[in-house]
Amino acid sequence: MKDTVKQMNRFLMFKLPSAYLCGVKLRELTNEKTIVTVTYKWINQNPFRSMYFAVQSMAAELTTGAMVINKIRESGKSISMLVTNHKGTFTKKAVGKITFTCNDGERINEALAKTIKTGEGQTIVMKSVGVDEAGDQVSAYEFEWSVKLKIKK
Repeated sequence: MKDTVKQMNRFLMFKLPSAYLCGVKLRELTNEKTIVTVTYKWINQNPFRSMYFAVQSMAAELTTGAMVINKIRESGKSISMLVTNHKGTFTKKAVGKITFTCNDGERINEALAKTIKTGEGQTIVMKSVGVDEAGDQVSAYEFEWSVKLKIKK
């Protein structure tokens, strides 16, 4: 999985440069969970001396999206993916190193199996929680992903 993490971070640099420049980094990617970190610094600050919410959103979205990308790749099928909705809740100022974790690997497995079997699009709601270095939750996100088997014409 270390090679997958390296590949995904390289992908981030070239395909999502704003996340890369803000310091968003994929740390762990397994079949069950994804961990992404981002550290508060000048480039990702807001006027209130904490991390800008959009940077937190990028990090949280990567925990869900990296897992979806990886599982689609493992399936060997041509499947499209798209965020169709998201919601964020903020409970504490984000300063220092923030770690986002998503544990929804099984949800993706079910949705991909269903879309491969039926050819119909599926939606998955995945949760990502951000905690600071003290272990206190700073934000929580829900991302709704749509996955659909691509049909060759």
